[in-house]
Amino acid sequence: MENRDDLSQMENLLKQLWPSLTNQEARDELDHYINGENTNVFTRTIDGNCVGIALCSLRNDYVEGCESSPVGYLEGIIIDKKYRMKGIAASLVLKCEEWAKSKGCKEFASDCELSNADSFLFHRNIGFEEINRIICFKKDL
Repeated sequence: MENRDDLSQMENLLKQLWPSLTNQEARDELDHYINGENTNVFTRTIDGNCVGIALCSLRNDYVEGCESSPVGYLEGIIIDKKYRMKGIAASLVLKCEEWAKSKGCKEFASDCELSNADSFLFHRNIGFEEINRIICFKKDL
């Protein structure tokens, strides 16, 4: 990241990915991934504009379907709508995978909401294998 404009563009993309984030929350989330010991951010810039962002981490807790630890994990990925279907997301995931390998990971994982058909197809198209489907529950005590 070269300057504040880059960070601002990254924040805007992150808010497209997770619309409930405030500006400050998006900034904090990016700070966490940029400066974290077990996290990383990869971006794609075209003509001086950040058009894609991938957030990844190392997970040491149980990761569905994985047998090793740590596991590289794609925490989030978003490409500006004008630049989708051009291979940018796949190239960002590849960078995440390479980073995870360099950290000793033997597996790489991700997830998506059951209702997110676009994300499901993206994951399948870049080589992810569906492991499980779950519905999570909670109740107040």
